[in-house]
Amino acid sequence: MRELKIFCNHIYAGLLTEHSKQEYTFCYDDGYFINPSLPAISLTLPKSQKSHTSQHFFPFFTNLLPEGANKKIFCRLCKINEEDYFSMLSALEGKDIIGNITVKTH
Repeated sequence: MRELKIFCNHIYAGLLTEHSKQEYTFCYDDGYFINPSLPAISLTLPKSQKSHTSQHFFPFFTNLLPEGANKKIFCRLCKINEEDYFSMLSALEGKDIIGNITVKTH
């Protein structure tokens, strides 16, 4: 099991967990959830007290990753399998990601 803390505008929003290659969850942090001024991180991941689950890596997070030639170079430099989206997102810790989302491994 691997976990990533997800931040929206530098505010801790929730936890992304890979239970297996066929089971992922995203759960909003309670403090983030109860604050009405903080938006959902995505239309496909609305604010909810229950965990969002998926059999595939969430498309919202996949869309934050490099694509095409940049993906190949990034994966080669980081020694990551091009199909390991969780590791790719984790490797973006401290780097510029599209939009207002950042990740931290601990």
